[in-house]
Amino acid sequence: MTQFFAKAGLAALIAFGAISATASTAAAQDVGFGFYVGNGGYYQPRPYYPRPVYRPRVCSPGQAIEKARWNGLRRARVAQVGPRRVVVEGTGRYGWGRMVFANVPGCPLIHR
Repeated sequence: MTQFFAKAGLAALIAFGAISATASTAAAQDVGFGFYVGNGGYYQPRPYYPRPVYRPRVCSPGQAIEKARWNGLRRARVAQVGPRRVVVEGTGRYGWGRMVFANVPGCPLIHR
């Protein structure tokens, strides 16, 4: 009879241990159901694209005057603008001077 109670006690002990072990794992898991509208306040940021720099395809008269003044021509003014060249006149170191720039970006100097 004592063997019966010993075996029953051991079985009860194992059963209670198994119940407590399964209860703790079941309590750790969250089983639920939810319905969400929207994206929870998260938005994807826009990708950053730098704005393109638009540069003129010709030599502007203002740029030609600025370049002529930088090269030593005083009281510079635009005398002629053509499809291929921009002519700037003014006074130089030894009197009247003329500078001819190409009508392309950057205004390269053609003739002094």
